[in-house]
Amino acid sequence: MSEKPTLNIVLVEPRIPQNTGNVARTCACTACRLHLVGPMGFAIDDKKLKHAGLDYWHYLDISYYDGLEDFFAKNEGPFYYFTTKAPRRYTDVAYPDGAYLVFGREDAGLPEALLAAHQDHCIRMPMRDTCRSLNLSNSVAVGVYEVLRQWDFPELLDHGHLRDYEWK
Repeated sequence: MSEKPTLNIVLVEPRIPQNTGNVARTCACTACRLHLVGPMGFAIDDKKLKHAGLDYWHYLDISYYDGLEDFFAKNEGPFYYFTTKAPRRYTDVAYPDGAYLVFGREDAGLPEALLAAHQDHCIRMPMRDTCRSLNLSNSVAVGVYEVLRQWDFPELLDHGHLRDYEWK
């Protein structure tokens, strides 16, 4: 890809501020846009939210919405709905520029009516049948890095530097 593509992360009605802070940090470090769809289970100035995101907030491209209707009125997709109920794997999708990865509440996921209406865009992460789900912030990170891997990590550093030594 010649220009840096855009990846959008959507949290629908997040309940746990630490998860949202961790997702914000992932978005800041990977140049993803973050969309927060209310109502949320905490105030956006929550101390736990800020602590989890540390000092990365100024790197965020973040938008807020009153609810799903507001979100869909302002965004066109394509949307990919992450759910434990989906029939196909997240790695079986070729994500286009401008994709939206949509994640639901920690305690309830996305509304089933939304999922049923968009079955072709519902995807899951394989896991044991004895487990309910992965942590929201971990799920987002897995999804983000799969898309960025497919795009060959545009404009992201793929090497690091030692503080007191040199790599040979």
